[in-house]
Amino acid sequence: MDDSSLEAPTPSESRAHSFADLVDLAPAAAFIRDSDGRYLWANHAYAHLYGTVPEDVIGKYIEDLDAPAEAGRFRALDQEVLSRGAPVRHTLGYRRQDGSAGRAVGHRFPVRENARTCVAGIYVDVTDQLRVTVQWQEAEENLQALRDHSGLPCALLSANGRVVEASAAAAELFRLALHDLVGRRAHTLLAPEPDLDLLRRRWNGLIARRTRRVETTAVLVDSRGLQRRAQLHLTTIGHSAARARYVWAVVTHQSLAHEAHPSLTAAQIRILSLLAEGSSNGDIATSLKLSRQTVDYHLSRLRHLLGAATRPALVARAYVLGILAPRAWPPRSATGL
Repeated sequence: MDDSSLEAPTPSESRAHSFADLVDLAPAAAFIRDSDGRYLWANHAYAHLYGTVPEDVIGKYIEDLDAPAEAGRFRALDQEVLSRGAPVRHTLGYRRQDGSAGRAVGHRFPVRENARTCVAGIYVDVTDQLRVTVQWQEAEENLQALRDHSGLPCALLSANGRVVEASAAAAELFRLALHDLVGRRAHTLLAPEPDLDLLRRRWNGLIARRTRRVETTAVLVDSRGLQRRAQLHLTTIGHSAARARYVWAVVTHQSLAHEAHPSLTAAQIRILSLLAEGSSNGDIATSLKLSRQTVDYHLSRLRHLLGAATRPALVARAYVLGILAPRAWPPRSATGL
């Protein structure tokens, strides 16, 4: 018997075998090639890149699996590792079996196999990860373009009601610089109207995921103290957590900016609705079960509050101030109450 067959493997050869045993079933693609570019070993993940099994890879040369241009690059990388005698980290572009471009990151390093210095490599395919990253970046750019160029005032709000992002139109609406709007608490931008409690309940429903979107109204206050009623479209984003983390708020319609005026009563808003519908004073009195004198009083009071001298002017002011819903018939309150 040849005494050489009883010799223990060198530490480098032991490491090579340990490496092969360790990553045989690992998700990372790994191989060992000799200095001639012939595969001595490959794991299942590496063979899968070529649509085959390890047994069909072992014994083949680089050119048997890869196109000439890629085979030349891979041989050059192998030679770099052999000449340096040290590990080398690489990011590789390669052609997948289906013809699509692939990308992998990993290391090549020298190992001893059968008393020869060979090249081992282990790589992680990051093609899908990069594709998702690119898609995410494109989606982010598209969203930013939509946010900045649609002309709609919109803002991304955190669950605790702080402005995280905002469009230029939103900053213009509040007469603030964009950097001054971002970081503000949303409640500081709202007027203390009677329907504010309803908005809070709807907001809490969004954050608790009892609903995904809400259409509502609110009275916004700009930096000069002017108010305007706005129709808001609120939509949660991200659906994996138990509570919503963010809400997009989009202003779909806004009234004319105006000085704050006393809140109107439900009867006064109903009178304005009937007035906009074309009802006479007598019709209004009958509909609301009021006396003609009471209706006349309310109309006089409304003319004073809204700064309108005539019935048509009252209706016009009710719409431009956001008291009446702009796209509803028969006319009704913008708050939906």
